[in-house]
Amino acid sequence: MIEHILKEAFDEHFEAPLEAWKALADLCEVVSFKKNDRIKEADKIAKFGYFLLEGACGLFVWKESHYVCTDLFLENNFFADDLSLLTGKPSPIEIVSLENSRLLSITKSNIEILKKTPMGSMLFLAGEENSNVEKQSQQIEMMTKSAEERYLDLMKDRPEVLQRIPQKHIASYLGITTQSLSRIRKRI
Repeated sequence: MIEHILKEAFDEHFEAPLEAWKALADLCEVVSFKKNDRIKEADKIAKFGYFLLEGACGLFVWKESHYVCTDLFLENNFFADDLSLLTGKPSPIEIVSLENSRLLSITKSNIEILKKTPMGSMLFLAGEENSNVEKQSQQIEMMTKSAEERYLDLMKDRPEVLQRIPQKHIASYLGITTQSLSRIRKRI
């Protein structure tokens, strides 16, 4: 069952046989978190990668006196504190469940086992490439587009985020205050 969900979610990036997804699913565990639970604490070493089955999660970093949202995830997305997971060092990234959530969790050691297989290696390479492209695109948009343009893009490309994620996190993700977000929403 889970292998079908994984395959469907990832096929647009890299088509792998169902057996590859079954091998991944067999190395994972389903875990649940309540809304606002910390999945990974800041300044700790990440020990897991995740695939979101149900719910919403966000990546946050503490800046001065508040949290800054660096990414938002809904169902059928892989995510982790890649900085810590890949380096084995603590990072300032905190992962929080923004809704009651069910996740597929894979340990760092099981990731390494999977990466040693030819298909597992290809899956992780494709996943990292896709993640890098998305992150770089996000960085370019933050530097070259106005907050209103970024909001309009979010409205067009990920409308479910606007319906499900609290406004304070959306504003932070867009790099603006909640008051600025309110003004943009009124103009639109």
